[in-house]
Amino acid sequence: MRIQIINGPNLNLLGVREPGIYGSESFDTYIKRLRDAYPEVEIDYFQSNVEGVLIDKMQAVGFDADGIILNAGAYTHTSVALHDCIRSLKCPVIEVHISNVHQREEFRHHSMISSACKGVICGFGLDSYRLALEALIGNRK
Repeated sequence: MRIQIINGPNLNLLGVREPGIYGSESFDTYIKRLRDAYPEVEIDYFQSNVEGVLIDKMQAVGFDADGIILNAGAYTHTSVALHDCIRSLKCPVIEVHISNVHQREEFRHHSMISSACKGVICGFGLDSYRLALEALIGNRK
């Protein structure tokens, strides 16, 4: 099984950026632990701060991967282009957020991509990625 994790803008700063919201662990540290916990799954990771680059990556993997775990960051709330890309893919996409976006600023309460995704997981810290991975594994059985 091959899963692609894609992180959007500012998520390259995990572990440094607002640790009260996002925690103090870097994603590089977390992804190693996730790969160690699921050795039977090939977990690829990609991050970009650029919307078009995220779309290019999803189009490159979204017809062959078994699933995409997408944290689109702030683009979640603004990007019709990401929505349209997700709808065009063959593999399921699960939207994840580290924080509970519904407990945050009002503008974060609406997602432009949720309706195109198989599901949404938010508010469980970095564990949101593991929960999404479990959903994709369970969906395949």
